[in-house]
Amino acid sequence: MKRLIVLLIVSCFTLVSFAKKSDTKTEKPAKAESSVEIKGKVVDFNTGEALVGVEITLEGTDTKAYTDFDGDFVIKNVNPGECNLIASYISYEKSYVEKLTVDKNNQVDIKLIESN
Repeated sequence: MKRLIVLLIVSCFTLVSFAKKSDTKTEKPAKAESSVEIKGKVVDFNTGEALVGVEITLEGTDTKAYTDFDGDFVIKNVNPGECNLIASYISYEKSYVEKLTVDKNNQVDIKLIESN
């Protein structure tokens, strides 16, 4: 009985090891397009103070980023080409960055004006 159990265990390990080896031979498909990221900083137009929690939206998508305590933001996985950004914050006017050419990692500085 012990020999039968040992034989079953050895058989299972052998099958598992062959199954793992066959999985390692599969190739991952190459990405069609490389994606880049947009980095930036949002500050107050008058004071130059960094604004925390500003929503930066990639127009026409659900992609959003928010500024950190230093006013910095990063939007990752952006397809190269032209895009528009919208920066919105409470008690400030919306700011539009239109026809931003995204081809490499880009730096965008945005200044928001307080609304009246």
